[in-house]
Amino acid sequence: MSSDLEATLKAADAAMKRRSLRSFRKPLHIGVDLGTAYTVVIALDARMKPVAGAYQFAQVVRDGVVVDFMGAIDLLKTLKARVEAKLGVELTSAASAYPPGVPLAEVQAVRYVLEGAGLECTELIDEPTAANALLDVQNGAVVDVGGGSTGIAVIEDGRVTYTADEPTGGTHFTLVIAGAKGISFEEAEALKLDPAAQTGLFPTIRPVMEKVATIIQRHLAGRNVQRITLVGGAAAFPGFADVVADVTGIPAIVPSRPLFVTPIGIAMSHKA
Repeated sequence: MSSDLEATLKAADAAMKRRSLRSFRKPLHIGVDLGTAYTVVIALDARMKPVAGAYQFAQVVRDGVVVDFMGAIDLLKTLKARVEAKLGVELTSAASAYPPGVPLAEVQAVRYVLEGAGLECTELIDEPTAANALLDVQNGAVVDVGGGSTGIAVIEDGRVTYTADEPTGGTHFTLVIAGAKGISFEEAEALKLDPAAQTGLFPTIRPVMEKVATIIQRHLAGRNVQRITLVGGAAAFPGFADVVADVTGIPAIVPSRPLFVTPIGIAMSHKA
C-alpha cells in the first residue's frame, strides 16, 4: 500500500474522531455511503484530504436496497448534522454510491434518501469504482465486502472492465456468531469488533469468509488478475485476506481502515 493511501486513511480516522475544525480549504467534497451495516458521511477539503466525518451502525439498507426509507433519511440527517457541527458549515450536496447490479429503481432510492436529508445528490457511482478512485489500482481486482454483499470490480489499465455483486458480507459474520454463541445480533456485532475476541471467533466465521472468497473466485475465473484489494468494513477482520488468497490462489491485501476507502472515493466524485 502506498504511503499516500495510508496517510489519507489515517486522516479519515482522525476526521471521524475530530470534535471541530474551523479552518479548511474549500470547496468541500462530501461522500455518503449508505451501507447494509454502517452508513458513513465524510467531508474532504479542496485537496481531497479528509477533514470531518461521522458513521453509525444501522440496518436501513439490505443488499444495496433501501428497506427503511424514513429510517435512512433520519439516520443521514443525524450524521449530516454531526459533520456540520464539526465544520461549522451547512452541507447542501453530496455524492453517493450503490452496489453493482442493483436495479435502477433502487439506485434512485439512494438519491431520494439524500434529498430527503437535505442534500442534493450530484453523483451516483458504483461502489468498487468509487473505491478505486482512492486506491488507483491500474490492473487487478477491487472487492468491496460490505455488510450485506460483496462487490467485485476488475480493473484493466485503470478502467473498470467488469463488475458484479452478490449477497454475503459482514452481516453474515455477525449472524453466524450470534447463532454459535446463542446471543443477540447486537451482542454478536459488538463481539465481532472486539480485537480481544477476534482470534477466538475466526474458526466460527471462516466458512463465511470462504463463501465470500468462492464468490470472488467465480467472478475472477479466466481473468488475468494478479492481485485482489479488499475494502469495506468486513475486510478488516484479521485473517480474511489470507482466506481469500488461499481460496482464489491470488494474493490479497487490505488497506488500513478499509471501511473508509469507498466513502472517500465517493466524496472524490462529488461535484462541489
